[in-house]
Amino acid sequence: MKFRIADEIFRDFDQPFIGVIVTRGVDNHGNNSEIAELLRKSEADLKKQFEGVEVSEHPHIVPWRAAYQQFGAKPREFRCSAEALSRIVLRGNEIRNINKLVDVYNYISIKYILPVGGEDLDKMQGDLVLAYATGEEPYSALGQEENDPPQKGEVVYKDDVGILCRRWNWREGDRTKLTENTTNAVLVVESLAPIPQDVTEKATNELAQLVKKYCGGSVQVHFLDENNYNLHSHMESRNTK
Repeated sequence: MKFRIADEIFRDFDQPFIGVIVTRGVDNHGNNSEIAELLRKSEADLKKQFEGVEVSEHPHIVPWRAAYQQFGAKPREFRCSAEALSRIVLRGNEIRNINKLVDVYNYISIKYILPVGGEDLDKMQGDLVLAYATGEEPYSALGQEENDPPQKGEVVYKDDVGILCRRWNWREGDRTKLTENTTNAVLVVESLAPIPQDVTEKATNELAQLVKKYCGGSVQVHFLDENNYNLHSHMESRNTK
């Protein structure tokens, strides 16, 4: 597998920076009470962090709202995953359990207020690409079968078959979703300037450690930016011990 970011994304948006975790041989079965405790603590911390602060004005949310508006998605109607999760918590709800991989990346997302997502590598076909949509690629939302293709010019994650995630990090597709049976996965932690890149690095490394702790397997960490925007899954990288 190759993970590539199209040149146009760097041309049109302010310093995209993506932490990438490639994990193989994980055990994603069952729930974990420690992960649930981490989520509850992070939810409580988030509520304190947003006291007197509008979600739309948080420094980690502002650049994503601007990016969405730039590619034609109204921020009030379509929200990056970090904003959507934050609003769920601020409404007094808990982040629901999905599976261990999704639960730990949701924890990291609300702890750092960064979009985080993941795909099952075994369900993907061809390369993973972050690029503009043509508008003709097939896409089915989580839990849905009907085709809901993206609009032309929408920023999307896609492979050779179709769309994996619409509106950059708004909504995952059903075909490559992480399930309890997932054994090989790619996870991404995303940021745009002026979000400090070292925050994204810290969040990515912590997520890698949690995946290793709770799911086992092998874990590799990479970082993609305008100087390094192609990733081969077999390339050497830092293994999390």
